Amino acid sequence: MDMKLELVAVPVTDVDRAKEFYVERVGFNADHDYTVSDEVRFVQLTPPGSACSIAIGKGLTQIVPGGLDNLQMVVADVDAVRAELVSRGVEASEVDDQPWGRFVFFSDPDGNRWSLQQLPAWSAGAGGEGVNPEA
Repeated sequence: MDMKLELVAVPVTDVDRAKEFYVERVGFNADHDYTVSDEVRFVQLTPPGSACSIAIGKGLTQIVPGGLDNLQMVVADVDAVRAELVSRGVEASEVDDQPWGRFVFFSDPDGNRWSLQQLPAWSAGAGGEGVNPEA
């Protein structure tokens, strides 16, 4: 049975500020922006190349804005993505080299924390087991 994660609600205080951050600075695609009522606004944003989107808005989640910790995206070249984010005004960490990948961290204006992971070379073709064949 397939189960595909396709949408994660990200709690924010200011929808327009968050949309600007994710679209203009981080480079997400703006898929939908629909006001359902005075209590509900749904904005769907998708990272380039991703099958999973985020939803920001009003009336979407009970999570406190800034309450998400370590949403993670996998990238091919973390140095290049970091450089692009910094050039767009995102405060991104230096690259953190770990045996299980290379990471860069940043937060949105509300403090929701993100990480970018460049997978290690040994993970190619590992079939998702997450085991280092050289260990």
